[in-house]
Amino acid sequence: MDRLRQRADFLAVANGARANSTAFVVQGRRRDDDGPIRIGFTVTKKNGTATERNRIRRRLRELVKRLDVIPMRPHHDYVLVGRRAALHRDFTTMLDDLRQALLRLDRQPAKPAKVSSSEVASGSRQENAAQKDFDKDTGASRNPN
Repeated sequence: MDRLRQRADFLAVANGARANSTAFVVQGRRRDDDGPIRIGFTVTKKNGTATERNRIRRRLRELVKRLDVIPMRPHHDYVLVGRRAALHRDFTTMLDDLRQALLRLDRQPAKPAKVSSSEVASGSRQENAAQKDFDKDTGASRNPN
């Protein structure tokens, strides 16, 4: 197992399936390459001081070390997003929660790719502005609904 370290990888996994737990959220996404399973860990600042966040991250890393690799799919990326409850939750309970979350991830269908606003608006900025002015002047609507 490798670690996710690049922001772009974390963002790509955030668009995938997710499973919630009391102590963490597991996000997963299938990759198109033949690389190993990769795992990333993150904890936001709203979860406490740096010491508390590091403790949450250490507990999540230890969960993954003790987890058998069977529930994880090859060619997938996973991100564990820690919550404050991970500080005080029983470790064996968290391990069971992680196994259940990974099973739920497998049952979820893959999310379709999001369409960016630049793909929706075809044409240049000037053409789009001219179309808006035309719509405003004529009272016409671009959306027939």
